[in-house]
Amino acid sequence: MVVSKNKTSPGPTTPSRRVILLGASNLTRGISTVVETARLSWGTPLDIMSALGHGRSYGKPTRVLGRSLPGIVDCGLWQDLAARPRIDTTALVTDVGNDILFDVPPTTVITWLDRCLERLAPVTQSLVISELPLTNIAQLSTARFRLFRTILFPRSRMTLSEVNRRAEELNQKLLQLASRYQAHVVTPVRAWYGFDPIHIKMRYWPTAWAQIMKPWSQPTLVHPARGSFFRWLFLRCLIPHQRRLFGFVQRKQQPAATLPDGSQISLY
Repeated sequence: MVVSKNKTSPGPTTPSRRVILLGASNLTRGISTVVETARLSWGTPLDIMSALGHGRSYGKPTRVLGRSLPGIVDCGLWQDLAARPRIDTTALVTDVGNDILFDVPPTTVITWLDRCLERLAPVTQSLVISELPLTNIAQLSTARFRLFRTILFPRSRMTLSEVNRRAEELNQKLLQLASRYQAHVVTPVRAWYGFDPIHIKMRYWPTAWAQIMKPWSQPTLVHPARGSFFRWLFLRCLIPHQRRLFGFVQRKQQPAATLPDGSQISLY
């Protein structure tokens, strides 16, 4: 796949549609599939703007393996979005549960999400929000919960019962928020997950993301996105608008890359 990085010329034609993606580890792991699904659903070229990252919070700076990112509500996506021309736009909000393990109260998480949705509502024609995987969390044993808490959130000391309680509360408030903003709500399917209760299994990425992004497809996709290791590697190696890497601040003008079909990729 031949691509250009950090160029202002868009490619064959200027994008006439925009996709905004907000999320954390699931979005990061599956970004190649998500991008391809968006292109299949909405056509090309697209202006794709995404705030994502492992362990990403919607409202507070987070650090994972020496890499620090600002909270999604405070990242550079919003300033860039305001500066870009108005075009048909759709948005996805997912991976909402991370902040629970950061010991952030559900009411605070909802406040952050409300600020994001308040900015998205005036510029989007279709807004999709995915629920928390409550069934998976409810079926966790204490031992399995402690294992994943240690691996994924080593600083957290929350108990399984407290996580369950907060997840239920956050999801209920999320549904109320979705109703207020007239967003499409997608409920995760239990079969998408394996031993890991919060991350979609790789083999289900095409099916899961096609289902999550189904409200964008008219008609419904017949064939889910095909995987591509090189597309995945390329997208994962792009530098976001701003991050701190082992103490050093790194900045990059967005879009970070332009695909051969003219689709632009901006990361925050």
